[in-house]
Amino acid sequence: MGGLCAKPLIGRALQTTTGKANIAIVRKFFEVGPSKGDLTAADALLHFGFSLHTPLPTPGPGIEAMNKVITICRAAFDGLQVTIDDLMADGDKVTARFTARGIHKGEFMGLPPTGKAITITGIEIFRIKEGKIAELWGEANLMGLMHQLGILPGSA
Repeated sequence: MGGLCAKPLIGRALQTTTGKANIAIVRKFFEVGPSKGDLTAADALLHFGFSLHTPLPTPGPGIEAMNKVITICRAAFDGLQVTIDDLMADGDKVTARFTARGIHKGEFMGLPPTGKAITITGIEIFRIKEGKIAELWGEANLMGLMHQLGILPGSA
């Protein structure tokens, strides 16, 4: 993806005002939503026609689905903290590579708590419309998570 980065890249100084603004929206969303669980603040960053596209079961449409994902993940993983590893903007899209860490202390996708520390990585692509997040496509390393939780054959 030839785009603009939140972190300076050697030989790449170009960043548009729109790219910077879109990156700021996504960064704020990660800070208030997944990391802090502040649904009101996260909702303020989501477009009224928001669509979520992830491999996780997301009951309900739109903003409601995003709120449920945040709530379910924060309930399942105590101390959940999401760190942004990279942010890149290209037009109306922002791509984020992230790492999430927490302790599995609540049910997650039918799995009872294990008490195990987890680290999961993922990539999400956000589409920005009218200064808000209109769509989110997400992929996370769920196979790695299952291995860490010991639910795959041969995992600890």
